[in-house]
Amino acid sequence: MPDFTYEALARTGSKATGIVTANSEREVAAILDSRGLFPLRIALAKTQATGPGSTGGLWARRVKGRQLAAFYSQMADLLRSGVPLLRSLELLEKQSTNPTLQAVIRDVRSRVADGTGLAQAMAFHPRVFSELVVGMVRAGQEGGFLEDVLKRIANFVEHQEDLKAKVVGALAYPVFLAVAGFAVLNILVIFFVPKFAKIFEKLEEKGELPTLTVYLMAFSHFLQNYWWLVLGVALTALVLFRRWAKTENGRLIVDRLKVRLPLFGPIFLSLALSRFCRILGTLLHNGIPILKALNIAKDSTGNRVLAQAIEKSAENVTAGQKLADPLRRCGYFPPDVVEMITIAEESNSLETVLVDIADGLEKRTSRNLELMVKLLEPIMLLVMAGVTLLIVMGLLLPVFKMGSTVG
Repeated sequence: MPDFTYEALARTGSKATGIVTANSEREVAAILDSRGLFPLRIALAKTQATGPGSTGGLWARRVKGRQLAAFYSQMADLLRSGVPLLRSLELLEKQSTNPTLQAVIRDVRSRVADGTGLAQAMAFHPRVFSELVVGMVRAGQEGGFLEDVLKRIANFVEHQEDLKAKVVGALAYPVFLAVAGFAVLNILVIFFVPKFAKIFEKLEEKGELPTLTVYLMAFSHFLQNYWWLVLGVALTALVLFRRWAKTENGRLIVDRLKVRLPLFGPIFLSLALSRFCRILGTLLHNGIPILKALNIAKDSTGNRVLAQAIEKSAENVTAGQKLADPLRRCGYFPPDVVEMITIAEESNSLETVLVDIADGLEKRTSRNLELMVKLLEPIMLLVMAGVTLLIVMGLLLPVFKMGSTVG
């Protein structure tokens, strides 16, 4: 039997964590209940999720979202047509063109054939099937609506991929401008500026070379001779920053800065909140209890600061409060969103309203993204023009001075 880690709330209000060996999460929940504990989070232990058959070890490559969406959609169609689960998995394994996904489906089919539930078999591959997907599949199996759940997951993944493609497409031109501008300016400084050195030698000897030109020539000389040092320092700084950003403290600071950046901050925040609302609404729609749904959905934001705020909200919900109250206090949810959640809780339509909120946030993000790109392009062009102007002035000022001296 597999091992499960759990986080639970005792009757005294204190938190308890540990590992339980059981056949399923439902059995773990029953064991915890017999111990007087209220489960907040139950997950397959890492030693199980990264064992010999898992994608965390042997098959470490990720599978593209579009391919997973096709897999979920095709499985839903097969099951709806009356094809047995094992036969459906076998057909999908044969027709898959991705070696990683093919190997994963083979392993899942093997585990299901041995009597393991589909959700539990998928949980052995956390790099391919997220906790969200596993939770929804488990709810679909237990509720007898697996085909509908798989189709809904496919639509959700497709929607997320479309949104990601829209963001990448919008940022492609500004990124190209930045890279091209940086390359042009470096070529000017390293290859073009040094050609004027001999022309300015006499003015330099007399100490009449303009200050701007002196700094420009010194900077050009430094890049010519020590470009390897600049490159080495930049790469080292990047590696050290990435390592620091992976630490708990570093991740918190970076995620806090993300949502506070000018121009980019509102976009990062809207994207994170839209993912959270859509996933939470989808989970609730599929019958998953709100506490478990919150614990799954909080990680979908991709932001530790937001995840912590949502986790605190879940604790308040455990204490009997409404979800909207702690979300309002955390300060990250816009007032209109909180108001919609408040009304949805009163009318018992939270799962539907959350999806509507996600749609609204994504439309808002799209508008903000378009506005940001429109602002970013002239700003970058102005910066490039300003730097180029400084270089040209640094080269022309001595020429004008020499001309006036001759005149």
